[in-house]
Formats: sequence, C-alpha cells, structure tokens
Amino acid sequence: MRYLLIFFLSFCSLSLHAQTDTDQQLALHYYNNGEFDKALSYYDRIFAKDPSKFNFNRLYDCYMATNQYKEAEKLLKKQVAANRFDVDYKVMLGQFYEAQKEDDKANEIYADLIQNLTANPSEIVNLFNSFRGKGKNDLAFQTIEKGRKLLKQSYPLHFQFAEYYGATSQTEKMIGEYLDLLDFNEGYQLTIQNMISRQFDLSDENSKEYTLLKTALLERTQKKVEAVIYPEMLIWLFLQKNNFSAALTQAQALDKRLDERGRRVFDLGQICLENGDFLAGKKAFQYVISLGETSNFYYHAQNALLHAQFLEITTSRSFTAAEIQEAIALYEEKLAQLGKKRSTLPLIIELSHVQAYYANASDKAIVNLSEALTFPGLTDMQRAEVKMKLADIHVLHGDIWEASLLYMQIDGDFKFESIGHEAKFKNAKIFYYDGEFDFAQSQLSVLKQSTTKLIANDALKLSIMITDNYGLDSNYQAMLWFAQGDLLVEQHQFEQAFILFDSITKVYPYHSLGDEILIKKSEAMNSQAKWSESIAFLEELLKYYGTDILVDDALFQLGDIYENKLFDKEKAQEFYQKILFDHKGSLYGDEVRKRYRAIKDETESSEDI
Repeated sequence: MRYLLIFFLSFCSLSLHAQTDTDQQLALHYYNNGEFDKALSYYDRIFAKDPSKFNFNRLYDCYMATNQYKEAEKLLKKQVAANRFDVDYKVMLGQFYEAQKEDDKANEIYADLIQNLTANPSEIVNLFNSFRGKGKNDLAFQTIEKGRKLLKQSYPLHFQFAEYYGATSQTEKMIGEYLDLLDFNEGYQLTIQNMISRQFDLSDENSKEYTLLKTALLERTQKKVEAVIYPEMLIWLFLQKNNFSAALTQAQALDKRLDERGRRVFDLGQICLENGDFLAGKKAFQYVISLGETSNFYYHAQNALLHAQFLEITTSRSFTAAEIQEAIALYEEKLAQLGKKRSTLPLIIELSHVQAYYANASDKAIVNLSEALTFPGLTDMQRAEVKMKLADIHVLHGDIWEASLLYMQIDGDFKFESIGHEAKFKNAKIFYYDGEFDFAQSQLSVLKQSTTKLIANDALKLSIMITDNYGLDSNYQAMLWFAQGDLLVEQHQFEQAFILFDSITKVYPYHSLGDEILIKKSEAMNSQAKWSESIAFLEELLKYYGTDILVDDALFQLGDIYENKLFDKEKAQEFYQKILFDHKGSLYGDEVRKRYRAIKDETESSEDI
C-alpha cells in the first residue's frame, strides 16, 4: 500500500510538472506572437504558482496590452506591498501613473523614494539603477546627489556619477569621477582602465575623449606631484595608442622620482620590442644601461639592447652595411666582456645569424657555433639549438650534406619533440633540394602527422607541391631546376634563383610550376623588404592562377604584408575575408580567423564609440 501511495504522489508530481511546462510554452508562444489576451490566462495561472519577477513582468505586460489598467494597478500595488524593499516595483508603479496621466501620483512616489533614502550604499545604488533602467536620468542623478550627502566620504558613488555623466554625454565630468575614484582608492586602477577602454576610442590621439583624458591626467600629475597613480595612468594611456616614445618619457621620469633603478623602464622596453617599436625599445635599454652596474637590470638591459638590434635587422630588414657591422661589433664587444660560455649562448646564436644572413660571413658564424658546441655544461636542448642554427647556416653556405648530418642528429635525439620534427622537415628539404624527391616524400609523409601544427602544415604543403609537379616531364628537369632555385632563395642568391625560375617558364611555358614560381619570387622580395615587388608577384598569381591551390597562400601573404609591413589593416582585412569565405578548407583558416576578428573588433569598437 505504501508503494502505491508513493507511486501515486510521484505520478501527480510529474503530471503537474508537465502541465506547468505546457503552460509556459503556450504562454511564450502567444506572448511572442502578440496575442496577449490568450497569453494572459496562462501567465495568470503561472504567476499564481511561481511569483517570480520574470512572470510578474509578463503578466503585467499582458494586462497593459489588453487595456486592463485596474488589474495592472492592483497587481503592482500587491507586489509593492509584498516586496517593500524592492524599489523596482515602486518605480514601475510611478511609471504606471505617468502612463495614466496621473503625474501627481507618480511624482509623489518618486519624491518619497528619494526623500526616504538612508545612508545605506546598497539602497542608494539600487534606486539609482532602477531609475537608470527606466530611462529616468534626472531622478537617478537626484538619487546619487542625495546619496553622496548621506554617505559623505565613506562611499562616494564615483562609479554611479561616472555612469550618469557618460549617459548624458558629459565626458569631462565622467573622466573627473573616474580619476577622483583613484584618489579615493588606487586599487581601482585596473578596473577604471578597463571601463575607459570600453567607453573611449583610445586609438585616436585626435579624438575628444583621448584629449580630455590626457589633459586631465597631465593636470593631476602636475598638481599631485606625490601621487604615482597619475603618471602610471599616462603611461597606460600612451601605450593604448602605441605611443611608446611618450610612454618612455613618463616611465623615465617616474623611475628617477621613485629611484627604481630601471625596473619600470626595462619592462617598458620589452613591451616596445613585442610591439615592433625597436627604436623606443633600444632607448629604454640604453637608459637602464646608463644607470650603471648598480642597477639590477644593467646586464639584462645590455643583452636586451643587442636582442633589439637583432630583431630590428631580422624583422624590418631595413638596414645599411654599416649598421650591420655596428651591430656585429656590439655583439663581439659584449662577448669579449662576458666571455663565450653557456650563459652567453643566446648572444652567440644571434651574432651567428646576423653574420651569416646579413653580413655574408657564414664562415665566421660556423666557427662561432662549432666552438659553442664545446662549451661545458650545455643541456641537450641547448646543444640541439646550436646544431640547428649551425645546420641552417651550412645550408646557406652551400654545405647541404653537412647540414643534413646535423639535422639527423637532432631528429634522432628528439624524435618526439617539436625541435626533432623541425629537424626532420629541414632534412627532408635537403633531399628535395638535391632532386631526391621520392626520399623527401617518404620523410614528409611521417611529418604530416606531427603534433606540431606549423611543421605538419609545412610538410603537407611541400608534399603536395612535389606530388603535383614531379614527373610531368620525362627528365623531371623543371622540378629539379625549381628545387635548386628554391635552395638559392634560401641562400639569398636571388639573381641566380630568378635565372632558374625564368628558365622554367621559358622552356616549359605551360608547366604547372608557374604559381609556385611566383610564390617563391614573392618570398625572395620579402627577404629583401621589397614589399611592393612582392605584392606584384602575388597579384600576378591571383590574376593568372586564380583557381589553383596556392591562391589561399597568396591571399594570406598579401594580408600579412598589408597588416604587418604596410600597416594597412583595412586592406589586409579584405584578403583575410576572401580566405574565410572563398577558401574554407585553407590551412590558414584558424590563424586568419584570429587576425580577421582582431581587426574587425578594433574597427567595430571604434565605430561604436
């Protein structure tokens, strides 16, 4: 009997729950279709069982939509009585009377709410939010004015005043409230920075908001000399616009005032490098070095200064022979000072790269790296990194089989590591350069399953290129010339490479390597920072090989050049968009999606502001 009773009660509970779900679905259906008279009966029943604010709002809407004002008023008054601490219902009742042209009743309710405020921050903020949510900015302002008098300095309502001033386009006063909050509690610095970033377009130095904020910060920096927060905010503001030079000036002044011995300036220098402002980065490190060896960052700054020069050379590729020699001299001077050993290995690797790739001194680079392999105490990974750079330079120098031996050693020592996969890929390219296409393919087939996505993609691309073009001619001469030309590009022998590429197009005018040749010519121009020539080759590929497999490669490279070399993000976005919509299976999909979204968000944020 007991089990029958339990079963019966469970059945009734399930039936009741099912009925409630059905009522909710029908109520929502009629409400969304504007059939409020039909929805009303359901929400009346639902609200009786579940008097939540959501169900109340729906029931109230139905009464108002069906002109049942007496029932709506009765419902509101009942809610006010049952929820005397919830000011939303009282404000709604005031709105109801306004809609009925009974302004006196409405004003009496609003005045009573403000007049009866107590020195309770939650109560004041709730009423402010309620008025703001109903679009009653004047009443919201009266609320926080009264609240500030009641609370005095215990809770100054800066956020609420800033919100009000922002909603009423009083930007200068809004900024003032945010900065006053910093006077009250500096711990809000990050919060205020985030709020300002969301509301202002800080990427435009000429915008009204940027100018007002900068002026306010400069004034407070001068008036409140003892306060650190305002120069810190200025540094942050300048960084939003990538104005690293102005940020550096503020950081140096703050460093001297606080006797930080270069800590802040060194950190800023690293930020400059990350964002490609090598000049500002070098100035930052030079400042730290000028503080002398008493600074904890003295030696770090020396190394960072050399690294900044290395990045400037290898990234911008805009330099003179004299500048290259000056950089090499600085590296050699630093190594003479510190000695060639395990701790200076990064400097040796960077120096060797500059010597080999930009100073036509591969022999010196090889000597430096070979010597580095004899340093005591090297970890296996450090030894592999030296071997990798040494092998790369052997390729540049023309000793491809010496390079192959080193790549195989790294592959053998790190079979399951990314550096091992990279070495295997580079070794496969050695055989490709030498015309051993079958063996190269066997190595690439393994790498296509690599967990290192970049290596897997590179292996797949090279494998596809060999498959598509190898064996089209009985003597595979065109493919061999192309591989040799590819090696010459790698060795920076661009003129000789172009001779081989042009020979292919002349002797085999209809060969499928036409698009690959244009890509390689574009890469050769990139290596020389000849961006317009590179773009011309890529555009030629799109014009004559618009349906071939390399179209997405060309589009990606065009987007990258416009975004990161010519700084035309709008143009870059056009090419990224073509990949996303016209080449959905592209290997560049994930990377393009991130870049496209970043540019689009930046643009939309600027437009919204």
